[in-house]
Amino acid sequence: MNFKKLTDLELAGKKVLIRVDMNVPVKDGVIGDDTRIRASLPSISHALAAGAGVILMTHLGRPTEGTIAEEDKLAPVARRLGELLGRDVPVIADWVGHTVKAGELVLLENVRTNVGEKKNADALGQQYAALCDVFVNDAFGTAHRAEASTHAVARFAPVACAGILLAAELDALGRALAQPKRPLVAIVAGSKVSTKLTILESLADKVDQLIVGGGIANTFLLAEGKQIGKSLAEADLVDQARAVIAKIRARGGDVPLPVDVVVGQKFDPAEPAVTKPLAAVTDSDMIFDIGPDTAAQLAAVVAQAGTIVWNGPVGVFEFDQFGKGTETLSRAIAASPAFSIAGGGDTLAAVAKYGITEQVGYISTGGGAFLEFLEGKTLPAVAMLEQRA
Repeated sequence: MNFKKLTDLELAGKKVLIRVDMNVPVKDGVIGDDTRIRASLPSISHALAAGAGVILMTHLGRPTEGTIAEEDKLAPVARRLGELLGRDVPVIADWVGHTVKAGELVLLENVRTNVGEKKNADALGQQYAALCDVFVNDAFGTAHRAEASTHAVARFAPVACAGILLAAELDALGRALAQPKRPLVAIVAGSKVSTKLTILESLADKVDQLIVGGGIANTFLLAEGKQIGKSLAEADLVDQARAVIAKIRARGGDVPLPVDVVVGQKFDPAEPAVTKPLAAVTDSDMIFDIGPDTAAQLAAVVAQAGTIVWNGPVGVFEFDQFGKGTETLSRAIAASPAFSIAGGGDTLAAVAKYGITEQVGYISTGGGAFLEFLEGKTLPAVAMLEQRA
């Protein structure tokens, strides 16, 4: 990929505008997971150390443009960032025309509250661009969207480049997919095939083993004529699931499906977990996890892998009694000598829950962007940086 990088530029005395992705879970002013804030630190520290004045912008949640509610404000994010950097980080609400001196650091209020942000309005992009000498896109998690703070601003800024995190994300993903060490194993799990059908079809051309989990696995089980009781599945997509299986098998690979499962009667944190062979699933059962035999088989597949791409837990891991499958697979990925890359919010939560952060080769901060890259799509925000190079 051909774009300018932050680390190659002379920044002393320059005003540097960095689009970070600090869209973290916040409840009652408390941040649930600060991974994305910490992931943004290298670019911020680099620019400050190089003698730049730094302006940050990020979105948070899904506010309505033109209004700002208390829960949309970035105060908790600024507070956490300040703790990590050991300095005060002011939030600027009235930011048009704001300027910074060398060594100064400010955060613009939630960009998603600005009118024209989602529509990628040129006028808003020009207002952002007027704040800086150098625009840095370091928000991989939003790179699949063309918005004013990721796309229009890059068109109008004097210089546009990729931050340390964005460059590292693209490098790691390229490594996992462009020339992967084989066997290439992909784990794609989630509640619905429909949201991940194109990625499953695309991976079927690339991977040696495709492990599916969650509601996606249930749809694949249906496609293979198996009994899944009342489990979450999409019966109208069994033909597509069959096509994915056929495609991979034609290339000598496989989609290893569960032989045993953990079921309950209702989706509830206190629901008792019952393990049974797949053939023993009854009409009233709901499959909430893979069973121990399946987990062991999948762990063996992962142990033999050369490259692992992981998006999504294989069970309802938020409830401990239905988390054993995801835990077993997580530990197998951690122990595997393969280059592993994990992405997506639920995946990162599982990585954190089972304490394997240090053992995963690369942890991607992106969800949608991660999936679209795997699918082989062009990420608009990255394309704009390449255009400007």
